[in-house]
Amino acid sequence: MTAVTPTVRRSLLAPVLVGLLTTANAAAHHSVLAYDGATPTTVTGTVAKVLWKNPHAYIYLDVAVDGTRARWIIENEGPVALERLGWTKETLMPGDIVTITGARARDGATRMRCASVTLASGRRLPCFAAGGAI
Repeated sequence: MTAVTPTVRRSLLAPVLVGLLTTANAAAHHSVLAYDGATPTTVTGTVAKVLWKNPHAYIYLDVAVDGTRARWIIENEGPVALERLGWTKETLMPGDIVTITGARARDGATRMRCASVTLASGRRLPCFAAGGAI
């Protein structure tokens, strides 16, 4: 049996730890477990604000239900991914009325992971490369 010296052990352990930490971070960042993808939700409202930044863009949407206004926070892909799908910073502006379909937060909060956005003109934009399917 060959003996493994402490130096060899450390040199083997470092890449393994880096790989595990990188994988855990990527999985945590890209997790969609907070959203119920099995039950599509559709909301129509007025864009209040759009945050066009990394790692995700967000749409703040004011939705009126039974005379009560609720602010929905719609999580989207990052700007580079959205640009590849045909979005620009001017695609959504405050005051625009849009319909958004996606996966609602499992805890019932007014949050959603975006699948697609339909503009008032009828133009439909996917929110991720799979074409906007949930």
